[in-house]
Amino acid sequence: MANLKFAFRRLFKTPFVTIVAILSLALGIGANAAIFSLVNEVLLARLPVPEPDRLVNLSAPGPKPGSQSCGTAGNCSEVFSYAMYRDLDKIQTVFMGIALHVGFGANVAFSGQTESVRGMFVSGNYFRVLGLTPALGRLLDANDDRVTGEAHVAVLDHAYWQKRFGENPAVLNQTMIVNGQPMTIVGVAPRGFDGTTLGIKPAVFVPVTMKEVLQSGWKGLSRRQTYWAYLFARLRPGVSIEQARASLNAQYHAIVNDVEAPLQKGMSDQTMAKFRAKPILVESGKQGQSNVRGEARTPLNLLLGVTALVLVIACANIANLLLARAAARANEMAIRLSIGANRRQLVVQLLVESLVLAVLGGLAGLVVAHWTLNFIASLLPAEDVVAFRFGLDPAVLAFAAAVTLGTGILFGLFPALHSTRPDLASTLKGIAGQLSGARGAARFRTVLATAQIALSLMLLVAAGLFTKSLFNVSRVDLGVKIDNVITFGVSPKLNGYGFDRAMTFFKRLEDELAAVPGVTGVTASLVPLLAGDNWGNDVSVQGFTCGPDTNCNSRFNEVGPGYFRTLGVPLIAGREFTSADEGKSRRVVIVNEAFLQKFGLGRDAVGTLIGERGGKLDTEIVGIVQNAKYSEVKDKIPPLYFRPYRQDDNMGSLSFYVRSSLPLDQTLAAVRPAVARLDPNLPVEDLRSMPQQVRDNVCFDRFMTLLSAAFASLATLLAAIGLYGVLAYTVAQRTREIGLRMALGAAPGRVRGMVLRQVGWMTLVGGIIGLAAAVAVGRAARSLFYQLEWYDPSALAAGVVLLSGVALLAGFIPAHRASRIDPMTALRYE
Repeated sequence: MANLKFAFRRLFKTPFVTIVAILSLALGIGANAAIFSLVNEVLLARLPVPEPDRLVNLSAPGPKPGSQSCGTAGNCSEVFSYAMYRDLDKIQTVFMGIALHVGFGANVAFSGQTESVRGMFVSGNYFRVLGLTPALGRLLDANDDRVTGEAHVAVLDHAYWQKRFGENPAVLNQTMIVNGQPMTIVGVAPRGFDGTTLGIKPAVFVPVTMKEVLQSGWKGLSRRQTYWAYLFARLRPGVSIEQARASLNAQYHAIVNDVEAPLQKGMSDQTMAKFRAKPILVESGKQGQSNVRGEARTPLNLLLGVTALVLVIACANIANLLLARAAARANEMAIRLSIGANRRQLVVQLLVESLVLAVLGGLAGLVVAHWTLNFIASLLPAEDVVAFRFGLDPAVLAFAAAVTLGTGILFGLFPALHSTRPDLASTLKGIAGQLSGARGAARFRTVLATAQIALSLMLLVAAGLFTKSLFNVSRVDLGVKIDNVITFGVSPKLNGYGFDRAMTFFKRLEDELAAVPGVTGVTASLVPLLAGDNWGNDVSVQGFTCGPDTNCNSRFNEVGPGYFRTLGVPLIAGREFTSADEGKSRRVVIVNEAFLQKFGLGRDAVGTLIGERGGKLDTEIVGIVQNAKYSEVKDKIPPLYFRPYRQDDNMGSLSFYVRSSLPLDQTLAAVRPAVARLDPNLPVEDLRSMPQQVRDNVCFDRFMTLLSAAFASLATLLAAIGLYGVLAYTVAQRTREIGLRMALGAAPGRVRGMVLRQVGWMTLVGGIIGLAAAVAVGRAARSLFYQLEWYDPSALAAGVVLLSGVALLAGFIPAHRASRIDPMTALRYE
């Protein structure tokens, strides 16, 4: 306790220096805690279920002829047909059970209020396999998915129950409407459980046997060639993953060869051999199933490394500060040693001082971490903010505490050891600054400052690469004109609308929006533009031979009249869709240039026939449009054909686009009233401007650029402070020497040059090391850059110039001060 009181007294004797040190540590620790919060959430956290290590994920890579649907839970190599799931769960012997899940969009109505949420179709044993117990009522069980379309029951997510129902237990056994179907609420999932897919927080869990009922028009439960279901399982006690993999593969191959292979038609011998031999993979499932982890692993690890370097730079600054303070306290240490204190006591005292400094910095760092997480959340789309936790949970607090303790020891140990071993006689005579120990400390401070320069340059170059990459992204030609366009979605089908009623609603909504003052164009599409969705079909094209192993797939969209005119996509040949392209009229499509290229068609392709899913050639190409982006800003434009949405007899959801001469905020404000006039219970989904849609599509690039630039700027600022501190202290220590030089005739310019030469050498050495490190980092992160080489000369040059300027500025102040030293005053300096 005495050491602690003394530590506080010593620190607050120099409040300005202490505050600078605390702020430096707060920035470093706070940045690390914030990024670790994301790393923990995305890469490290396990499912909050009993014994998560016994969970395994199943996937089925290999040929999947037929229809495939995949999403956030994983890519299409991981999905199974429902029939295969039932077969595997029935015959397997190594698991406590195999569970199924897949997300879906849901319109949920209760007490006259409807909202659009995420739902999860699950098998009846889903919660049992996870080992969960309900917070209220019961969870789904095997009796809830025995018969297709009969189990009108639902389980609420705990967080949704809190938010929507105020944790009211009376909701149990009440009826809510999910996608137009009455569903009885039978229970609430346990607190803290938000499903098994990172990136999706379902509000409601319903039996998978209700999928065809809640998604009207979809028929896939009985089709073996429709792949859409994600599977996981729990190992039986004593069964290893290797044993489960061997056993399940034998059973899987028997089903594939005896049941599914005979169903395949038109498959080549080579593809059939691959089909029969395809494996089933069994891998750890302790973290659930999500493709978010694979996509986020490299950037998050990179950001964590960047923030760790920022903290190292901050620690180097504090170490330099403590070394300078130790020199000033040399007499104190010598006196205490001479009157009987042992070295261990002094080291402990100095470490307590550094730990107090670290703890104060760590507490302030929690505030910085909170601000940083809020800033990160502001960079992400709204749906991502809802899907992830942005907070300081116990794991993050423990990490921050460990970092705080580690930094306190890291920057305090060397100064403590160094300052407690002075030559007592020399120190008491006041010449300690000229001893070899002081020279050793000076060299150590110089090494730290040089290392700071190297690390700062590396981070500046990395930030420059991300900035250049974002600049390249911003210059991408989208092929569409998005200025003054807003977009939103509606899903009347999820409110129980039939086809005719939904189609009438869409037409009336187009008229309502067109009547809004200032609106110059209204159109719609099935697949939202630049929203990350990809829909595709195999097609047959007149004059093009599609063999068994030929890739005949094309992306598609269904759009409304005036789609291309409204979005500014030039028509090359033929015509646009009109209101006459509906119902039973002749089936027509419009194709893009990439479609022509893939299927060997020329600009005279208007009139050519195509067919979908290998069917007959019954659809005529009536127009050709210029290539335009489809799903992703950064992806290559795919072959694409467009159908009139009014010719789809199962249409139930559309994304609308409204072009207006008015400001975007006025157009956005007009949408909800227009929808409410037609159906006040129909939620408006994803209402935003098209420029915002594009920003959300490339949010990862902005995220990495802004964070890397912010952390690089912080590192450079800290390095500049460190460099200034080293030079200022060096000048102070050499005051007598500089005064003697000037008394002997040295000009002020020569003295300035002497100090700036030291800056130059430190910058040169640090710059060489930093450039080498920057090239290595750029090479490791090259997959994150868009149309950019990892050794981009402009980014390297910009980093060097910027850091050199900052270093010279930091060095000029002490150099100028040295040049103004009065020789007579300096010669009397002690």
